[in-house]
Amino acid sequence: MTYKQIKPKKIYEEVAEAILDTIKKGEIKPGEKLNSVQQLAEDFHVGRSAIREALSALRAMGIIEMRQGEGTYVKEFDPHSISGSLFSSILMNRESIAHLLEVRKILEAGIAASAAKNRTEEDIEELNRILLEMKGTIGNEELGEKADFDFHMAIARASRNPMLMGLMNNVSEMMLNTMRETRRIWLYSKQTTSKRLYQEHVKIFEAISAKDEAKAQELMMNHLANVEEVLMKYLKK
Repeated sequence: MTYKQIKPKKIYEEVAEAILDTIKKGEIKPGEKLNSVQQLAEDFHVGRSAIREALSALRAMGIIEMRQGEGTYVKEFDPHSISGSLFSSILMNRESIAHLLEVRKILEAGIAASAAKNRTEEDIEELNRILLEMKGTIGNEELGEKADFDFHMAIARASRNPMLMGLMNNVSEMMLNTMRETRRIWLYSKQTTSKRLYQEHVKIFEAISAKDEAKAQELMMNHLANVEEVLMKYLKK
């Protein structure tokens, strides 16, 4: 008889499941604040990086939220809507993020060049609309995430290549998760702000609007390299 191979859980997976179990039991209620990363690390006797990855996974599921300058809070949610293992979905760990960002750099740099070549005036109007929306969401994390995601998907549509659009759709859920983490980290960083993130998108838009394929490709690559730098530095801590 052949048995399914059992994959051992990583430390952060066990931490996230323990926190979720505590929340589902009502020991930590919606609206209540979790301990700091440092305190949780001491409570679980693990490193801070394991705590951050566990919190990232819970945040990606909509269980908790990080408030600037305040800390991490439990959100309102339906415990019955979570079935099976917490980790049946894609998790925000260092390895998977690195792999996704490699895919995004290969894929989206080419898509940006294709969009600059093939975009229509309607595409430019759509991208400009999303940028205006993104500018208006500076300081509002959740709305900013949506505008960020919409912008990248609109560039894929502007490529006028259904295969490229299909490839983007295949990684769209994972993209949205990393965008959430990137924007949260940037919003809390002393070195970077959400305004810088917005400006990078503006420059990509300008290159696409000008039909400058090489510039659009270069700017998209630089943008994703910055995203990678921010995330990898954070996950090393």
